[in-house]
Amino acid sequence: MNTTLTEKKIFEKISLSENILERGVYEECTFNSCNFNSADLSGITFRTCTFNNCDWSLTTLKETILQDVRFLNCKLLGVQFNQCNKFLMRLYFENCLLKLSVFYKLKLKNTIFKNCNLQEADFSEADFAGAAFENCDLLQATFMHTNIEKADFRSAAHYSINPEINRIRNARFSIPGVTGLLTTYDIEIEW
Repeated sequence: MNTTLTEKKIFEKISLSENILERGVYEECTFNSCNFNSADLSGITFRTCTFNNCDWSLTTLKETILQDVRFLNCKLLGVQFNQCNKFLMRLYFENCLLKLSVFYKLKLKNTIFKNCNLQEADFSEADFAGAAFENCDLLQATFMHTNIEKADFRSAAHYSINPEINRIRNARFSIPGVTGLLTTYDIEIEW
């Protein structure tokens, strides 16, 4: 296993269809406008890295380590974050497209999602206690046996969360979004 350490390097417009990202540890690196679409990033460690305007769609992340990683204006369609090494995993997302991404069984307390499209994302059996979903679209996102205690959904839209099978104590919701807690009951709500 390669343990090459790359520190504080800026990567600009690399495409993994043309280049190979060397296996190893990337610490405090910045990736600008890079294309990782369908790339295999398995076993790579990203520590305190920032990805700006990058495409991570359908990447393979088996045992990839993501510690204090920021995704800004990134496309992350169908990314299976649940395949990552979970040790000290901490993520931040802003203005990202995360449709169909999978967070199954992850412990990502206090994660911030800001202005993200999380349509059809899977949060099943995950721990997102204290997470913030600021101005996020959660249309058809799956929350099943998910811990979202103290999470903030006040500016989120289109979520459907069954309070009987999820932990929602002290989570924050606003009107009219709170109706997303009642969709399971197949009732009509009029304003």
